[in-house]
Amino acid sequence: MFWSVFNEVGQYGQRMASCSSTIPGSRAFAIIALLLAILVTSSVQAGGTALRLEIKGAIGPATSDYIVKGIEHAAISGATLIIIEMDTPGGLDSAMRDMIKAILNSPVPVATFVSPSGSRAASAGTYLLYASHIAAMAPATNLGSATPVQIGGGNQPSNPFKIKPADEPADDDEKADGEVDSEPKPQAADDGKTAMERKVINDAIAYIRGLAELRGRNADWAEQAVRSAESLNATQALEQNVIDVVVESIPELLAAIDGRTVKVGDTEQVLATADLLVEHFEPDWRTRLLATITDPNIAYLLMLIGIYGLMFEGYNPGAIVPGVVGAICILLALFAFQVLPVNYAGLALIILGVVLIIAESLVPSFGALGFGGVAAFVFGSIILLDSDIPGMQIARPLIFSIALVASLLLLGLVFVLMKLRIRPAVSGADSMLGQLAEALEDFERDGVVFINGERWNAHSEVPVNKGDKVRVTKIQGLVVDVAPTD
Repeated sequence: MFWSVFNEVGQYGQRMASCSSTIPGSRAFAIIALLLAILVTSSVQAGGTALRLEIKGAIGPATSDYIVKGIEHAAISGATLIIIEMDTPGGLDSAMRDMIKAILNSPVPVATFVSPSGSRAASAGTYLLYASHIAAMAPATNLGSATPVQIGGGNQPSNPFKIKPADEPADDDEKADGEVDSEPKPQAADDGKTAMERKVINDAIAYIRGLAELRGRNADWAEQAVRSAESLNATQALEQNVIDVVVESIPELLAAIDGRTVKVGDTEQVLATADLLVEHFEPDWRTRLLATITDPNIAYLLMLIGIYGLMFEGYNPGAIVPGVVGAICILLALFAFQVLPVNYAGLALIILGVVLIIAESLVPSFGALGFGGVAAFVFGSIILLDSDIPGMQIARPLIFSIALVASLLLLGLVFVLMKLRIRPAVSGADSMLGQLAEALEDFERDGVVFINGERWNAHSEVPVNKGDKVRVTKIQGLVVDVAPTD
């Protein structure tokens, strides 16, 4: 923003200078405007700019895309510093690693600032703090709880440090008086965790310890944050060499880190941040669209709109609009599910539920198929994005609201179908049952009658005279059984 203003001022000065030969008295003004533009531009170049990025909420694909683009923009525009202002409960591991790669390979120093007061850098946010060149926190903020969580319905990694309640009986390797045997039994190798859980935790520990050693921060506490979900407030984090500074605002951050030496790539740089101008980097339309469709609730609604759109197109071939809208929504939902932690068993249950609901209108099951479909739909929706990460779950009220609407529509459909079953047929051969016909000739057993503008072969148990009115009692192929009306 500042650069564009200064460029406009400079261009205006140049235009005035070029016009000064034709406009009397404008030469002095043109020179003053040009000198002012040069002076302001040179002062900005001397101070430089700091590009400010924001992380608010759960970390996902849109957040990763935004941060990576921001770091690339800072490198192209010649920014002196990148400030990532963060408040996050955590997020997806893949998105976090993409952001960390961008930070580690950034030619511009990155300062991650947990702000404002009351914010947190939990789980993935802790990794980002450790990866940054400068780690800062505002008062009354916290970080930690970096234990990886298995998403998609699996068991969570267990805590290897078990706290025994006071009333729990002593183990075999503990004495009655509270003393522990000199040779306790060896602890189980797996600590109650599965092989996959151990692999995930050990990989996370190695990753965060590598980041801590790279930035010269407390690697032992980082390991405890992964193993036992330890957390620290801002003051404790500063005391234990987890972060670099505790400040209340970005101007205080720029003043506090001025003159610090950081390692960027293979070189060391001395930060000159006291006079930096802060410029906010706004996400582009693609990032905003990605953030919208990768929201679990939006992706869920897109999937439902797509399914019902295609279903209505199947009921009314040639309607076009439901099919087009449904196809677009299905493709957007599939793209969102590609980057979200989707449980495909839940997706299969949702599709099964929709199929059963559709089958209810075609098969006389008296609601069994329909309500079974609603149950499958609800269970599938609950486990579709079964994750403990805040912001990566489908809202339960949304699921139950849609299920309630589907159930009410299903009840209405069953009620209408039951009323239709007791109504007489209005078309086809069965519609002639109980109607009156006129005999076209005299006959005792077999003859011809006229009904609904058609001639039908008729059979009667009693003699019928020409012109008599008879009632149709039964239809057997092309022959109708008739009986006198009296």
